Amino acid sequence: MRAIRAFLAVVAVAVVASCGGGDSLQPSKTYQGPPITQVVVKKADRKMYLVSGKEVVKSYRINLGNQPAGPKQFEGDGRTPEGMYFIDRFNPRSRYHLSVGISYPSAQDVAQAAAMGLRPGGDIFIHGLGPEGRALNRPDWTAGCIAVTDEEIEEIFTMLRPGVPIFIYP
Repeated sequence: MRAIRAFLAVVAVAVVASCGGGDSLQPSKTYQGPPITQVVVKKADRKMYLVSGKEVVKSYRINLGNQPAGPKQFEGDGRTPEGMYFIDRFNPRSRYHLSVGISYPSAQDVAQAAAMGLRPGGDIFIHGLGPEGRALNRPDWTAGCIAVTDEEIEEIFTMLRPGVPIFIYP
């Protein structure tokens, strides 16, 4: 009888442990719409558009770096890059809920920063709020990334694919 109870206790612990926690969040939704062919960001309007062909499939209100005017020039300037980049990675374990990587810096960005004797920075993402964004609760709080709500990044995470171009305009 003791062996059966011990076995059942082990099984119960294994079942509860397999439920997992928030640390390994994987979006459970799947996107069934038209393929997203480009992302357009208009910094001045604080808007991001996911586009298929010439049709805007979805638009989002965004937050930017804490110094949003002008293009990113070097590491730590608090600016969001401007120009054409590509979606290049997906991070399901982001400290900002989920994140989608942008291919900044380009060779041109590296050269411009080097001409000033500085590093261009990196790790620019589209991401959710996470605990930091929710705690700050103010616009343009990132270090240069593009932030949306946690619910929105869950949707965006399923809609984008590596190689999709992202055009970031002033």
